Order: sequence, then C-alpha cells, then structure tokens
Amino acid sequence: MTVILPLPEPVERVARWLREAGAEARIEEFTAGTPTAQDAASAIGCPLDQVVKSLLFDCGDRFVLALVPGDRRADPAKVAKAASVARARVAKGDQVLQITGFEPGAVAPFPLKRVDLVVGEKLLLQHHIVWIGAGSQHHMAGLTPQELFRVARAVPADVAQNLS
Repeated sequence: MTVILPLPEPVERVARWLREAGAEARIEEFTAGTPTAQDAASAIGCPLDQVVKSLLFDCGDRFVLALVPGDRRADPAKVAKAASVARARVAKGDQVLQITGFEPGAVAPFPLKRVDLVVGEKLLLQHHIVWIGAGSQHHMAGLTPQELFRVARAVPADVAQNLS
C-alpha cells in the first residue's frame, strides 16, 4: 500500500485497517476534493461506475452500509431485502458520523463504528479497480473490488436501482 504521511486521523484509521488486513490498496490525496462520486471520478480520471458510494441505511434497529457504483443509486427496497429487514431508509447526516465514524461525503467502508452489515452491489465486481472514500473529502483509496469486498466484509447483493 502506498500512503503519503501525515494523514488526517480518519484517513489514518482507513490506512491502518488496510495495512492490518494485508490489502493491496493505495490511498491518494486530491486537492480538488472528492465529496461526490462525480467529483471523485473527475479527480481520479476514471469512469463514474468505478467510484464506490458508501451509503448508510437506517433499518430500524440496525444500520446497513450499501456499496454502489457511482453511476447508480441504492434501492432502499433492495437494501432492506439484502439485510432481511422490513424497510430501509437513507440515514440522516448526523447519523452518518455517529454510526460510521466518518463525515458525510467522506465515508469509508471500513472501519465502521456501529454498522451491522455491509452489502456490496455485485456490478462492482466487474472492474479491475474501484475507488472508495478513504475518510476525508480529499482522500480516495484504489483497490480491486475483490479486495474491497474482503476487507469490508461485504456481502455481494443486488442493491442498486436499475438504470432506465
């Protein structure tokens, strides 16, 4: 893993998790900022579907993180089905920090404070490399989707809305 030091504390948490997992990944810093999938794709110079959105869902008595390609939206009904719960709704901004430990727009899929399940859209597995938020709005990590699913302990699922 390639990392330039010093890192902001949330980014260091992500880097430490990757190191301890023995993951092949690289964290990069972008001066332009990467708070949205489109911003990240533009900064990285990759297609939008290679950027992974980490979206927190409130499922009543548990929280689920859905990993979806940047060109798609997560489908709450599909997230609920994948989590075996009655309903799922996108978490509120204040819940995101409290439950994940990351600010909205900077959510990494690991390490997570109080997330019960991570589900990853199966479409992500078609790529050679994907880019995830790495703890700040200026840091992204690139890794294979297989490494992402392994390190995030993500369950492959159909959680993205269909493109129309």
